[in-house]
Amino acid sequence: MPSKIPAVFRAAVSAAALGAIGYYLWYGLTDRGDPAVYPSSWVGPQLMLPILGFIALSFVGSGMLARRLLGAHGVGTNSARMLKEGLLGAGTVLSVRPTGVLVNNRPVMRVELSVLGARDETFQAYAKVALGMAGEAAAIRPGAMLPVRYLPERRGEVVEVEVDFSGDTAAAQEALNRAMVKRGMTTPRRLDIAARGVVAQAVVRTLEVTGQVRDGMPELALELVVTSPGDGSSFPAHVRRFLPADAVPKVQVGRVVQVRYLPEAPDEVVLAFGLLGE
Repeated sequence: MPSKIPAVFRAAVSAAALGAIGYYLWYGLTDRGDPAVYPSSWVGPQLMLPILGFIALSFVGSGMLARRLLGAHGVGTNSARMLKEGLLGAGTVLSVRPTGVLVNNRPVMRVELSVLGARDETFQAYAKVALGMAGEAAAIRPGAMLPVRYLPERRGEVVEVEVDFSGDTAAAQEALNRAMVKRGMTTPRRLDIAARGVVAQAVVRTLEVTGQVRDGMPELALELVVTSPGDGSSFPAHVRRFLPADAVPKVQVGRVVQVRYLPEAPDEVVLAFGLLGE
């Protein structure tokens, strides 16, 4: 019931505004004014009624327009139908370009995606996203992977999807993990270590680019020195991971990174930064 209150309130405001405008028109057309006081029935205190009515309608209309612009294509929220019927998949960003549209002073970008669907189907798609802070722009870049929602009957060579804004991080992470395994960017074993492993600090000793690239991300081979959080002892470890180009500075030689490992298998270490874990 609470979700219906805003709609009822908007309807009441709109009805009151239209009633005020209608009353003013009726008052003027039927010449109800007192000519001894005002020269015309269109002039007088009643003139405030259409002014206030139009102001109220403009606020209601702009709010509805903003919601439609934001929600129509996943710009800042998800449509009701998409939340109810949409399937959750993972989209890899192919390109990002401006649409020339601003919503609440936020530039709306057209994001081209390669989507791995909930049924392991793949297809090309695009979404529209309104960028706010600089961090959002950095997160939506070529090679990045985003949780998306789509309607299965609308799939085709090029379809429109919505970036998932539901807040269901567990479901989104599961979709992204499945896509990463499917594309050979990680393994179920590494994901298990990222989920259950002990958090530790490590120093990058060496870095090598292997020459392999997945979804525009190069694979890096890192030699690390890991410090155990228990007794402070250290041990060497080797990690291979596909990373976007702008994340490479985080793993330069000498940098301290966060890792995870299972105490019973310290020879297997995964990096533990970023949305996707390993």
